[in-house]
Amino acid sequence: MNPQKESLRRSDLHKVGAYPVASTNSRVALIAGMRLATHEIATYTETLFEEITMKRKMILTFSLLVCLIASAAAHDLYLKLDSFFLEPNTRAAVRLINGHFNQSDNPVARQRMRDVSVITPSGERVNPPESDWRDEKDSSLLSFQTGVEGTYVAGVSMKPREITMEAAMYNDHLREDGLPDLLAQRRRDKELDKPARERYAKNVKTIFQVGKSRAGSFKAALGYPVEIIPRQNPYELKIGNTLEVLCLKDGAPIANQFVTAGRELDNRVIDLPGVRANAKGVARIKLAGGGKWFIRFIHVTKLNEANMDYESKWAMVTFEVRP
Repeated sequence: MNPQKESLRRSDLHKVGAYPVASTNSRVALIAGMRLATHEIATYTETLFEEITMKRKMILTFSLLVCLIASAAAHDLYLKLDSFFLEPNTRAAVRLINGHFNQSDNPVARQRMRDVSVITPSGERVNPPESDWRDEKDSSLLSFQTGVEGTYVAGVSMKPREITMEAAMYNDHLREDGLPDLLAQRRRDKELDKPARERYAKNVKTIFQVGKSRAGSFKAALGYPVEIIPRQNPYELKIGNTLEVLCLKDGAPIANQFVTAGRELDNRVIDLPGVRANAKGVARIKLAGGGKWFIRFIHVTKLNEANMDYESKWAMVTFEVRP
């Protein structure tokens, strides 16, 4: 290429600013400006990252809160022994399961308990001291001493608590926890999209056998707000027999109460279809197999209080049927 033409082209480009000629001072200023811009970009990026991190933490915290609320709503409460068949005059422990029948999620604080009772075969009611409780991993254990042979009853009644749930979560709770009547009522009243504020309290019992004698207090009523009373001694029944249970609220039978039951065998829970109590409050549960059994119901009343929509009272009873 012709050197003169090339020189001319470069000169022309200088004139239109395509190749700006910078002085030493302007170069220093340019470098300083670039450093400042880089710092500002870094600062902005750091701030943006912090904001995103904070938002993620808030979302995570909210998600955990929702899960905790859902978990609280879904928690059952049971009294359960490693074996419901014990020897006379020996130390034993009953476990308070807070979660699912085959898995406890966390221990229960003693100050939440309204009553703790053990009924001996003679009908004597004993209230164990708080010192007999201990926490072990995810459950609470009550230690006690068995006495004479016979059928015993132990119970725990919890103080009321309150919970608020969004509509969809509450509807799922009703669907999954055996409350078809309230779910139908909310659908009928066009309240399926309405959040729910509920006061709830749980009342649990267990029936266990000491020695061979079947004499005992399996029918003992503990006076809890809701309660399940067996009409026969479970330890006199066999697989295939039917156990009748009386459903009580404030000592009176609950007609048409929806009742659920199930059993655990080899750490697997087998749920039975729900049944209805008759006009006298009696539900019939067929003992379809061996294992550790539970029977439960939840009685819900719609309230007319300004800050509370419902009151639920939970009743559970456990026992064991030998395979």
